[in-house]
Amino acid sequence: MSFSFYLPTKVFFGEGAVNNHGVFLKGRGRRALVVTGRHSATASGAMADIEALAQKLDITLATFNQVPSNPTLEVVGRGVEMARSEGADFIIGIGGGSPLDTAKAIALLATNKVPATALYEAELPEPPLPVVAIPTTAGTGSEVTQHAVFTLPEKKIKKGFSDDRCFPLAALVDPRYTASLPLEVTVDTALDALSHAIEGYLSRRATPLSDTLALEAMGLFARHKEALVRGELTPAARYDLMYASTLGGMVIAQTRTTILHTLGYPLTFSHNIPHGRANGLLLAAYLEFVQPAEPVKVARILTVLGMTSLAEVQQMIRLLLPVPGKYPEKELERMADLVTGASSMAWTARQGTRADLVRILRQSLG
Repeated sequence: MSFSFYLPTKVFFGEGAVNNHGVFLKGRGRRALVVTGRHSATASGAMADIEALAQKLDITLATFNQVPSNPTLEVVGRGVEMARSEGADFIIGIGGGSPLDTAKAIALLATNKVPATALYEAELPEPPLPVVAIPTTAGTGSEVTQHAVFTLPEKKIKKGFSDDRCFPLAALVDPRYTASLPLEVTVDTALDALSHAIEGYLSRRATPLSDTLALEAMGLFARHKEALVRGELTPAARYDLMYASTLGGMVIAQTRTTILHTLGYPLTFSHNIPHGRANGLLLAAYLEFVQPAEPVKVARILTVLGMTSLAEVQQMIRLLLPVPGKYPEKELERMADLVTGASSMAWTARQGTRADLVRILRQSLG
């Protein structure tokens, strides 16, 4: 057996993580830029905790709260300007995947003299500012990955970016911050975490250790899938879902995501379907596509989820999510064309053609 596993992020998980372990920030610098959305940091209580901690540690905070869902590089550029003008020593990302991904890009570009629009192409020789990540949703696992995803309007798609230097220095993960989330956001993000675990488990880059984490994350989701359907989530359920999300992030930090994620991006860009929901809508058809290449692993996934067939996976998705709209064949083909040839197919367990991608979309949305 031979494999590698790299996770330089120090994870503090549990109730009161910021209050109990925030002293970790001491010595990281005197000025921090908080990167967040307009509401989540305040509504969750995370911002109040960080402000109290900063006062105790004599850290000056500036706040960039302009991160929307599905941020663009233009948003990143504004954050970079603020980080430089404020003389930030480190970055604190608070929120779901969008603010945490934006925090990573700001940290990297603040020290490299290139425009944000060149993120995917430019040489970036300087190390980024340190990042501390505080998630307020249980879905992306961005607090423990080197990945970020941004919307590219000119190309009409979302695209991932990865750099090992973008792993957060620390993740302060408090499940209580998800208590204020609406049910639909909780469901969408839980499906995002589930897709991370499943895709990582089925990835050609999977390792025995990433498989262990993936199966644990799937089991945590399975434990609460009926509660998600009913919309009755206890604090214990939210604790488990946040843990599953962090585990899923650890998985894809090793394996990356596969064609399922990439195929969901056009749904988000063109049809405003939330990212986790897009993954969920495509999940059953994706598993059917991969099954011939990984029959044993797909069977194990079903067992862990407490199911006996892929039809049950689809039934669960129908209970959790609104009925998707009907998309004409030309739109399905257009979305498949945007994804055909994507790099993520290289580590997808089964190699697919354009026709395969159209078939997944048709089964899920047609």
